[in-house]
Amino acid sequence: MTPVHFSFTSAFVLGLMGLAFHRTHLLSALLCLEGMMLSLFIALALWAMQFESTSFSTAPMLLLAFSACEASTGLALLVATARTHGTDRLQNLNLLQC
Repeated sequence: MTPVHFSFTSAFVLGLMGLAFHRTHLLSALLCLEGMMLSLFIALALWAMQFESTSFSTAPMLLLAFSACEASTGLALLVATARTHGTDRLQNLNLLQC
């Protein structure tokens, strides 16, 4: 495994571990998701550049578009949660009380 592949793999795994183990605030979960998407985007862009094919060049842009949609939805949920519950702590959220 090259150092470049190792760095993107470790960035993705660190984002995944942060999402799994440090779930105190909704904002920290969203930041971990964005870190994972950024590492996937860079890895996919480098993979498309290695193949030098036009069919693979649209995949990073498609992933970036979905990542932007995910970020906007997450921020909208963060604002709605902060308005209704007064905080963004994930321990205060309960789906059974909705």
